[in-house]
Amino acid sequence: MKTTAEIRQSYLDFFIVGHQIVASSSLVPENDPTLLFTNAGMNQFKDVFLGIDKRSYHRATTAQRCVRAGGKHNDLKMSVIPLATTLSLKCWGTSASAITQNDAIHFAWEF
Repeated sequence: MKTTAEIRQSYLDFFIVGHQIVASSSLVPENDPTLLFTNAGMNQFKDVFLGIDKRSYHRATTAQRCVRAGGKHNDLKMSVIPLATTLSLKCWGTSASAITQNDAIHFAWEF
């Protein structure tokens, strides 16, 4: 059985072709007063989506540490076990150009 570290590395190794691997950002977002914690894999790309920042790459992938402790995606309420985990790792990818549904299915199937 693979460890979580091996699964994470397999994911990143798969997307190394055609994607820029971006390191996990801080759990406490820098320069974003709207968030107390990083709660999604896409948080570190927020300024790119808003058109404030530009990156030298068009496709990125990351394994982002996230904390969810309330709100719309409250992992505490979603858990069926008494001791819920609020720290998770989101393996995530993004693209400056649209990725078609066929591309997404192909990536998932191949991985």
